[in-house]
Amino acid sequence: MPELRRDPVIGRWVIISKERSKRPLEFPAVKETNNGQSCPFCPGNESVTPPEILAYGRQGRTKNSAGWTLRVIPNKFPILEIEGSLNRQGDGMYDKMNGVGAHEVIIESPDHEKEIPQLPKNQAEDIFRAYKERILDLKQDMRLENILVFKNRGEYAGATLSHPHSQLIATPIVPKRVKEEVGGAKSHYEYKERCVFCDILKQETSSAERVVAENGHFLAFCPFASCFPFETWILPKFHSSKFEDIRKDELSGLAAMTQNVMGKIDRVLAKPPLNYIIHNSPLKDPHMPYTHWYLEIIPKSTHVAGFEWGSGFYVNPTPPEEAAKFLRESE
Repeated sequence: MPELRRDPVIGRWVIISKERSKRPLEFPAVKETNNGQSCPFCPGNESVTPPEILAYGRQGRTKNSAGWTLRVIPNKFPILEIEGSLNRQGDGMYDKMNGVGAHEVIIESPDHEKEIPQLPKNQAEDIFRAYKERILDLKQDMRLENILVFKNRGEYAGATLSHPHSQLIATPIVPKRVKEEVGGAKSHYEYKERCVFCDILKQETSSAERVVAENGHFLAFCPFASCFPFETWILPKFHSSKFEDIRKDELSGLAAMTQNVMGKIDRVLAKPPLNYIIHNSPLKDPHMPYTHWYLEIIPKSTHVAGFEWGSGFYVNPTPPEEAAKFLRESE
């Protein structure tokens, strides 16, 4: 079983996952070629993946067979495992616990080549609907404290298979990064009695110089203190601290905005490797007046090097105002 270990200096938890070293042999029976032949995520290869947890597709389809439009499966070599107890304990001065959690793969489409911008609108919506369904299901497990939904596209961004997919990882602790973000939002609220994300929305809407796109429910912009070139946030115009509370009309707006922004990034940067992350509140936190969930998209065009790792400072060679202008004007 994987193990969680706590850094005693800064309080960050690290996952020690020996099983992940086996990933090159994750699917020994099927070797992916450049055109996707024998890809384990393509229709017809359902038998080489773990049994599906959730699937959308044609009515009357047999489970774990072709005919799906989206599948959710457990990761074959998960970072954390769903079975077992936490068994938190000390090891001298150190703290550790069992690596209990969940690690799931959302196979976004049966088409090996089509990313979110190329999908029909309803299939793009289904991706975010699946995220919502899985979060609502997993949050019933009282061992879990946080869920992170993310996408790695391209080898440089951490993807091991090219078939379009995203992932979900549920952890038994709230990560340090999430605590810092929620804590910062809370401090702003206690001082100004306003949500910092609502303030950001007003500022970005008013100035418009960093705005990339907008629709009825969402604003996309390059944040003022962007860490990376062409980093883009998609922020709800409505106050909501829980992604899983998203309504159907809002979900449709999010899918449309994500298709729009990713399409712009692909045109301007020639379909770069990228990551996206849904920043959400911890599972057991109540609805909070001081924070929002949002989607962050990070094209991978620069390297994080020694200075960044050692100092915590990021060096961004492209001002967000310029990046937003390039994206805004792309068609």
